[in-house]
Amino acid sequence: MARYTDRPPPGSARPPESPFLPPPPRPQPPPAEPRLQQRAMAGLALAVLSLLAMMLISNQRRAAAVAAVALVVAAVGLVLTFSTLSRAKRAKARRPRGAVAGAVLGIIGLLFSGFALLGFLVFGAQLDQYDTCMNAANTVAEQQACQNQLQTSITSRIGALGGS
Repeated sequence: MARYTDRPPPGSARPPESPFLPPPPRPQPPPAEPRLQQRAMAGLALAVLSLLAMMLISNQRRAAAVAAVALVVAAVGLVLTFSTLSRAKRAKARRPRGAVAGAVLGIIGLLFSGFALLGFLVFGAQLDQYDTCMNAANTVAEQQACQNQLQTSITSRIGALGGS
């Protein structure tokens, strides 16, 4: 009588597959070309750079320009990353390292900088007025008054744009 630990003789049929065992590994596609790997890393670096630019905005007067540059950098990073992914797929090669991370961070950077740029363009006058007020404020009460003024001016601007 055969035991479960016995091996079938060589050349015989495959043993029945168990639903409890993992499937056999599939053959791996070849790695992507070095050129594609470099493009993927460049896309990832540009995506991270756009996010860094948005996080390091400190000068209120240049914020819209920085957001616009970050938007362009994120878009270039996305173009590099998606073109790399499609070329690797056409070549039936593995995805280059960093391509998916570059795509995700590029999308986040594109959305973040796009919304920030839109906010800076729509509420630019209110933000400039707030910046001037905060530079002149010497006490906490004056700073609180500047914040209240900003809040009311933004609320009135949203009302003027057709919001509720």
